[in-house]
Amino acid sequence: MSKLTDAFKNQKAFIPFVAANDPDFDGTVNNVVALANGGADIVELGIPFSDPIADGPVIQAADLRALKEDPDLPMDTIFDMVKAVRKQTDVPLVFLTYLNIVFRYGYEAFTARCEELGIYGLVIPDMPLEERGELAPIAEKHNVDLIPLVTPISGDRIEKIAAAATGFIYVVSSLGVTGERSEFANGLADLVNRIRKVTDVPTAIGFGIHTPEQATEMAQIADGAIVGSACVNIVAEYGRQAPAKLTDYTKQMKTAVNANPVR
Repeated sequence: MSKLTDAFKNQKAFIPFVAANDPDFDGTVNNVVALANGGADIVELGIPFSDPIADGPVIQAADLRALKEDPDLPMDTIFDMVKAVRKQTDVPLVFLTYLNIVFRYGYEAFTARCEELGIYGLVIPDMPLEERGELAPIAEKHNVDLIPLVTPISGDRIEKIAAAATGFIYVVSSLGVTGERSEFANGLADLVNRIRKVTDVPTAIGFGIHTPEQATEMAQIADGAIVGSACVNIVAEYGRQAPAKLTDYTKQMKTAVNANPVR
């Protein structure tokens, strides 16, 4: 079984996000470890990118902070951050990245490093189902899941995307980019039910979730909840003092997610 799928076994999963190199190398390591210590089931680590298409203002600002000191932040430095994380926790990790970063490093080399360091999945917003063919077999060889995004307007592609999925499926709660929200798209339960008709791969809802009440609501619909901007806001506000805050926040959100029975 996929290490990511296994993280959903007999529980609802909480998946927080932070950006690599925000605020710096050691800060990244401490933040990821803090999320793991708070009970995160999977941690999503964003690779800073100058031209993101799915990230809202909060995560864009984190990318700018991360790239301020080194606009050409080497991918090997980010892998070294993960290597340092692995000295303290074995929490499953997922990269959120863009395809050009993986392509430039080399599909084989990139996914081999992921396998070596326990990065079990890649979320690549600018890689649609129809374009995953050149990367998918290489990623599979190295036990790296390509995590697809399904949106409220994926339409008749929903079943195709779900049928090809491994690890888990990232269900986008709302149209637009990432960022905290007070309302979500209608029909999320129907969307998740359509996915479940064609696959047993678990679903996690993301984009906009930031309160325990929202986490409970989304985990009632899906198999887990993903939270990004709220965690990044904590890092922005508290800087190197963020880890303790991230641990406390994760404990609250994990408790909220677990308020729901597993299917």
